[in-house]
Amino acid sequence: MGSLIDWYLDFWDNAPGGKIGRLFIAFLIILIVVSIPLGVYWSVTPDQFDPVAEAEADAQEQNLDVAPGYTTVYSLQHMVDTLLNKPGGYISNDVIPPGVWLDNISNWEFGVLVQVRDLSRALRKDFSRSQSQSVEQPELIKAEPQFHFDNNSWLFPSTESQYKEGLEYLRKYHLALADKSQTEAQFFTRADNLNNWLADVQTRLGSLSQRLSASVGQKRLNTDLAGDPDAEQSTQTIQDSIVKTPWLEIDDVFYEARGSAWALLHVLKAVEHDFASVLEKKNAKVSLQQIIRELEATQQTLWSPMILNGGGFGFFANHSLVMANYISRANASIIDLRELLSKG
Repeated sequence: MGSLIDWYLDFWDNAPGGKIGRLFIAFLIILIVVSIPLGVYWSVTPDQFDPVAEAEADAQEQNLDVAPGYTTVYSLQHMVDTLLNKPGGYISNDVIPPGVWLDNISNWEFGVLVQVRDLSRALRKDFSRSQSQSVEQPELIKAEPQFHFDNNSWLFPSTESQYKEGLEYLRKYHLALADKSQTEAQFFTRADNLNNWLADVQTRLGSLSQRLSASVGQKRLNTDLAGDPDAEQSTQTIQDSIVKTPWLEIDDVFYEARGSAWALLHVLKAVEHDFASVLEKKNAKVSLQQIIRELEATQQTLWSPMILNGGGFGFFANHSLVMANYISRANASIIDLRELLSKG
């Protein structure tokens, strides 16, 4: 211990650059010492919340009625608010330590953001409109583009400022839903509206499942034109290929999937409440509950300090394949749910 202190004092006295060099070295040491525990704290993903209970509490606090769609829109607001105000705030666009190093939580944020973007588009395109020829809701016209702003912009304008602006428009629409005097703000709990949004969810989960499964490398046949003998594609592709997620991107895909599942889990709980009558009529409530159960499994505590991706039946665990299993099962249940909703 004494020799280490002596070495440090000698290094300090003879640091290159004189006083400025010593101050710079001291700054780096402090930065590292502070950044490590702070980075660990910021990397902890937010807990789950109860969208139904919290939406009811929110309505009660403002002396409002929980109108159809109120819980779903509240869930979307809560997710955006979580992105902006969780420990460390919004991290994806950070350019200084420790945020600039935290790629896991940044990918988690992107997974949540994808679901925010899809739901905000569905609100504007389907849920708030009675039919294809109806007029779009003004607040949603302004809110949706804000959430599609560049997620990595840190200045002029910052990502946070754009998302906050979108959140304000969303809140105006949310309050209008519960105001009986504002009849133009509507949320239609129809089976076709729900089915359209679930189609987007299905494609998102399908992509995530494929990317997660590719952690060990897979031989895949080209099925792009399967089922349609007259179909064509722009350029020819090989019929048999090996697909493998790059080693340095495996944990990125895992945390993106975990964030996307976290967001979707809460929206589906809200949907179960808002679309209760539709789901009961279609005998589809159990199917939705099964999807929720699969997504809850994706949020189990990760005990490993790093994402391990051994072979499919190798010596080490493969966290990506476990996540892919839950995502794939949730996606299969969504396909079944959409079939139920499409029936008369």
